[in-house]
Amino acid sequence: MFFIKLFTIFFLSFFWQSLKSSSQITDFTYNGFHPPLTNIAIQGITTVTPKGLLKLTNTTMQSTGHAFYTKPIRFKDSPNGTVSSFSTTFVFAIHPQNPLVGTHGMAFVIAPSSSLPFATFGQYLGLFNVTNNGNVRNHVFAVEFDTIMNMVLNDTNNNHVGIDINSLNSVESSPAGYWDEKDQFNNLTLISQKRMQVWINYDGRTHRIDVTMAPFSENKPRKPLVSIVRDLSSVLLEYMFVGFSSSTGNIVSEHFVLGWSFRVNGEAQPLALSKLPRLPVWDLNPTRAYSFYKNWVPLISVLLISLLFIIFLVRFILRRRRKFAEELEDWETEFGKNRLRFKDLYYATKGFKEKNLLGSGGFGRVYKGFMPKTKKDIAVKRVSNESRQGLKEFVAEIVSIGQMSHRNLVPLVGYCRRRDELLLVYDYMPNGSLDKYLYNNPEVTLNWKQRFKVINGVASGLFYLHEEWEQVVIHRDVKASNVLLDAELNGRLGDFGLSQLCDHGSDPQTTHIVGTWGYLAPDHIRTGRATTGTDVFAFGVLLLEVACGRRPIEIDNESGERVVLVDRVLRFWMEGNILDSKDPNLGSEYDQREVEMVLKLGLLCSHPDPQARPTIRQVLHYLRGDAMLPDLSPLDLRGNGMMLGNHHGSSESAMFTSGSSVAYSLLSSGR
Repeated sequence: MFFIKLFTIFFLSFFWQSLKSSSQITDFTYNGFHPPLTNIAIQGITTVTPKGLLKLTNTTMQSTGHAFYTKPIRFKDSPNGTVSSFSTTFVFAIHPQNPLVGTHGMAFVIAPSSSLPFATFGQYLGLFNVTNNGNVRNHVFAVEFDTIMNMVLNDTNNNHVGIDINSLNSVESSPAGYWDEKDQFNNLTLISQKRMQVWINYDGRTHRIDVTMAPFSENKPRKPLVSIVRDLSSVLLEYMFVGFSSSTGNIVSEHFVLGWSFRVNGEAQPLALSKLPRLPVWDLNPTRAYSFYKNWVPLISVLLISLLFIIFLVRFILRRRRKFAEELEDWETEFGKNRLRFKDLYYATKGFKEKNLLGSGGFGRVYKGFMPKTKKDIAVKRVSNESRQGLKEFVAEIVSIGQMSHRNLVPLVGYCRRRDELLLVYDYMPNGSLDKYLYNNPEVTLNWKQRFKVINGVASGLFYLHEEWEQVVIHRDVKASNVLLDAELNGRLGDFGLSQLCDHGSDPQTTHIVGTWGYLAPDHIRTGRATTGTDVFAFGVLLLEVACGRRPIEIDNESGERVVLVDRVLRFWMEGNILDSKDPNLGSEYDQREVEMVLKLGLLCSHPDPQARPTIRQVLHYLRGDAMLPDLSPLDLRGNGMMLGNHHGSSESAMFTSGSSVAYSLLSSGR
C-alpha cells in the first residue's frame, strides 16, 4: 500500500511538472493581427483593424492604449534566478495628425501585469505616472520610440529611441536611425509614416541589451543603435507580460504595429514581411493639417515669402560660386584624391578668421581648422604662388611627399590650388611649434628630457627622409618653428612646402637658394644647391637652439650688434666651459654629459665645411648613445682651423671664418 501511494505521489508530481512545463510559452510570431485575434489583449483606445493592423492609438486626445500577449512569459528559472536571454522583432509605423509635429510616442514593454491601470497619458507613454516614475518596484523594462523632447525626462531630441528601466528617464538613448554597411549613420524620422523594423536582444550571459532598427525590408544592421550592459535580474520577475504601450496628448498620432515575433532563449522568428498588412492610404487633405492651410491670405503670404526666399537663395548661390570658384587644369586630374576643395577648407577654418591663425612667416600664414567629414583637426597653410614656376612639378612632389608615413613627420593631408595661392593641409598638432617653448621667457618650458626626446624625434624623421623612403627628400627648411609637438610632446617635422625630391644616389639639380637665414649652410649659399648635408647643417643649428633656448641670430640689447648662436656657443667652448651657453630655464635637473654632447654635436653638424659634417645616420647613433662623439676641440670647428685649412685653399679659408659668418656676409651684401 505504501508503494502504491508513493508511486501515485510521484506520478502526480511528474504529471504536474510536465503540465506546467508544457504550458510555458517561449516564443510566438504574428505576421499581422488578423481577427479573430487570439492571445492578444487590448486596452484603452487600442484596436485591431479589419486588415490586421494593431492600432495602439487613434485620434482621441489624452488617452492611453495597451496591447499585451495574454499568457505570462517565464524569464527566470526561479524567483531569485537570473534573467534568460530573449529576443523580439516588430514592424511599426507612426502617422501624426499634423505631419510636421509629433505627439507622444510608443514603447515595447515587459511588465509584471498585462494591464497598467495607474499609468497616465502624455509624456508617460501609458507606462507610469507622476508618482511612480523611477520607482524600482515598478519592475518594468521598456524601449521607447518618442517623438517629443521632454527636458524634465532628459530626452535626447524629439526623434529618439531609449532604453527605460522603471522610469522614462532613459538609461541610454540615441537619435532614431541606423548604421549602414559603410559604418555611416542614417537618420530615420519616426513620424515619417513609413514602416520601420526593430530588433531588441538581451544576452542573459553578458547582460548586454542591444536595440537595432532599420527601414522596412532592409536587413538587420550589424551595429546596434543603442547598446548597454545592464543586468535585468533585479528588474524582471520570474513571470512577466510582454506587449506595447502608447499614449496621446493634446496633439495626436496613430501608432501601428504590423507584425511581432518574440522568443526566450533564442533569436526571435524572422517576420514574413511580404505577409504583413498594408498601411492605410492616409488622406492628406488640408483639413488635417495646420489651420492656416484653410485660408487663402496666409497661403498667399507663404507663397510670397517663399518667392522672396528663392530669389535670395539664387543670389546667394551665385555669389558663393564666384567666391569659391576654382580652376582645375587637366594635369591635376591624376592628383584628384589629394586635392581638397577650397570651400571645405574655408568652412573648416571659419573663413580663415584671425582667431584661427596659428602663425605666419615669410612663406605664408597657417590657420587651424576642423573637417566635419573626417572629424579631424587640420592646419592649413596659405602660400602665394604668383611667381611660382613649374607648379605642376611642385604639386607632384607635394603629393608624393604626402604618401610618406612616419611617427616624427607631420602628415600632409592634401593641397588646394585657387587663383594666386596654394594651400597645403596638414594634421593639426595640439601643442604647437617648438619655438614657442624656447624663446623670450616662455610661459611653458620643456625640461631636458622632453627636449632630448624632441631632437631625437626630429633626427629620426630626417633619417627617414634622407635614407629610408623610396626617394631622397631634402627638407630645406629645418627650423624650430617647423618642428611641431603632438599631444604626447613628440617632435614632428612639418612644412614640406620647400622640400625637394631626388633619387637615391643622385644629386638635386636646383640651384637657387631657399630656406631661412640663420639655418642656411655656407655651401648652399655659395652654390644654391641643397643637399642632405644642408639639412644636417640646419639640424645642427636646431640642436643649439634647443640646448641654449636662443634664436640662431639675435640682436644684443646693450650693444645693438648681431649675436650668432654658433659663434656664441663656440666662444664659450674656447673659454673652457661650453655648458655656460645652455638655457638657464633648464634649471638644475639635466644630464650634463647629454647637454654637452648636444652642444658639440650642434657645432659639428653646423660646420661650414660640408665634408666635415656627419650624416643624419651618424647623428642618430650619437644621440642614441650607439656611438661616441669624436674627440673634438674648438679649433677643429673654426673656419681658419685645421679641418677647413686642409680642405680649402687660403682664399676659401679666409672667406669661411665660421658657418654663421658666411650667412651674415651674404645677407649684408643683399644676396
